[in-house]
Amino acid sequence: MELTLQLKRLGKKRVINVPYQLEVVPTTLKELITACVKNEVQRYNRNREEIPLVSFLNPQQIGEQAEGGKIAFGDIDNLEEVAIEKALDTAMQAFEDGLYVVFVDGMELKSLDAPIQLQDKSEVAFIRLTFLVGMRY
Repeated sequence: MELTLQLKRLGKKRVINVPYQLEVVPTTLKELITACVKNEVQRYNRNREEIPLVSFLNPQQIGEQAEGGKIAFGDIDNLEEVAIEKALDTAMQAFEDGLYVVFVDGMELKSLDAPIQLQDKSEVAFIRLTFLVGMRY
């Protein structure tokens, strides 16, 4: 199943649209988050194993990264693999704590047990919320 993930931080104008493949069709929000976290942890752990001998950027890569606002070599300092179970626990707790919200085809899902009906090319938006902290005088 192919989805379009929309990644956004509240207060930021830029929305990142990413084509995304899922092997299973989730029926609840919890299953959707689980599938996405497992995919991303596996991709992250694979990148830990593929260490280039020499890292450099060509002019095209510099230009692309400059558009995003940050130019980096992509060097990886932490070579430890992420445990999937811990990542799943963290993702579920973050949702329950209200650190991000999820929309599927424009409808907000408020419960991990909320049923969802995904079709090919469904749009799934993960919006990370930013909380303001400060002192009032």
